Amino acid sequence: MFVDKANIYIRSGKGGDGHVSFRREMYVPAGGPDGGDGGKGGDVIFVVDSGLNTLMDFRHVRKYCAGDGEPGGKRRCHGKDGEDIIIKVPEGTVIRDTDSGLVIADMSGDHKREVILKGGRGGKGNMNYATATMQAPKYAQPGQKALELNVTLELKVIADVGLVGFPNVGKSTFLSRVTNARPKIANYHFTTLNPNLGVVDLDGGKGFVIADIPGIIEGASEGVGLGHDFLRHIERTKVIIHIVDAAGVEGRDPIADIYAINKELESYNPKLMERPQVIAANKIDALYDGENDDAITLIREEFEPQGIFVFPISAVSGQGLKPLLYHVRKLLDEINEAPTVFEREYFPENVRFEEPYTVEKDEDGVFVVEGPRIERMLGYTNLESEKGFDFFQKFLKENKILDELEALGIQEGDTVRMYGLQFDYYK
Repeated sequence: MFVDKANIYIRSGKGGDGHVSFRREMYVPAGGPDGGDGGKGGDVIFVVDSGLNTLMDFRHVRKYCAGDGEPGGKRRCHGKDGEDIIIKVPEGTVIRDTDSGLVIADMSGDHKREVILKGGRGGKGNMNYATATMQAPKYAQPGQKALELNVTLELKVIADVGLVGFPNVGKSTFLSRVTNARPKIANYHFTTLNPNLGVVDLDGGKGFVIADIPGIIEGASEGVGLGHDFLRHIERTKVIIHIVDAAGVEGRDPIADIYAINKELESYNPKLMERPQVIAANKIDALYDGENDDAITLIREEFEPQGIFVFPISAVSGQGLKPLLYHVRKLLDEINEAPTVFEREYFPENVRFEEPYTVEKDEDGVFVVEGPRIERMLGYTNLESEKGFDFFQKFLKENKILDELEALGIQEGDTVRMYGLQFDYYK
């Protein structure tokens, strides 16, 4: 079964906590601190696997977690780092933040291996906090918290050329005729429910990759039918071959069909209409006099003035295919650009410290500052030492907490309370 979209949960590893301990050895009655550092948490890493062409595996496993770092130990022992988790995906997979829809990574081109979530940093043991004035620190740094994210995986096929057209106009037959692809072909609407890729080999020329984009219907850009599931696969293509039933076997108007499909492409992504198009007027074997038929003439009169060439073809007999393919090759040579790779828009590492905090003034005129990160900072900062207090002041300034206090009207000598600790404010 072909699956081109999946929602999963990923989490990096938490950093191990630093350890608090003191040397306890014979003849060393007052040993110094020897608490070791915690290990780093594991990363969440996505890797392109060339053997995959579907996101099927993610239908069964939806939760992926890296290993946590181990806490530090006594005698300066460093905690073991958490194991990374490697997630294999097909080339062309776009990773998005589920909530915002922003792109985290596009596993295409040179992007074969991407660290999506970094593991938490290990906390420092109390051996790191010994100073001349604080020789026996009884605190250690906790490990950095893990990052977690719900992500959406979208597989967008990587092809030079995309085939579009209404269902049952002969796209699968065309693909099987000009490439090594062997799609299932039957005379039913919506027979093709997943993209098929094939390589076109031209005599004395460079080949190219072509994709049969499943049948698009009116309203597809708004999600009608399998709209978005179909349309996403054409976003990377450089040239569009628009296949129509020139013979009107099912009573359809080929000119109206072309405009209808182009309207859906433009509604989904206006940039798609900037790409070169070629019209393949298929099923001329069903016309009485083929090349000179009025239907072909009408299509040419409508679209060739717009710069869109029309090629009468028969996907069944192979008539007219070579001129079409060489024209497409010429268009690709003129474009000569790398496949579309979506730019990164979302950076999970920037979210790690965006933890809420509050700065308020209570009824007694005391300024109260609270928040989880502030509480952790107080837990491992020695405010009795000059170095520790300077470190804490820098933290308040960099996180704009001092700016918020001033915005509330704090004056020199006013009281600030943070989790039971009270300070007098001075600039």
